[in-house]
Amino acid sequence: MMVVNVIGGTISDEEKQAYMNYVINKYADQKITELNITLDGEYVDLKFKFEPYNFERIRRITGYLVGTLDNWNNGKRAEEKDRVKHDVSIMEKI
Repeated sequence: MMVVNVIGGTISDEEKQAYMNYVINKYADQKITELNITLDGEYVDLKFKFEPYNFERIRRITGYLVGTLDNWNNGKRAEEKDRVKHDVSIMEKI
């Protein structure tokens, strides 16, 4: 269910529905949870929020692309534990 807020004035239900249809059609592959319609004279600003995606993080560890270490044997787990992890702040200084 999408929450719709009209800020800075009033609009008709038909106009509100037109703005809702616009963002729904433009972002058909995502679910919109909130739509803020801000009125400023002749201008209209649309801001909206999407429902968060559930995704699995995939990392490159010791030459393998993995999501979790659940299926790794003790040797590979030890190899991951011993690897050098670089700090991002070092790269910012370069």
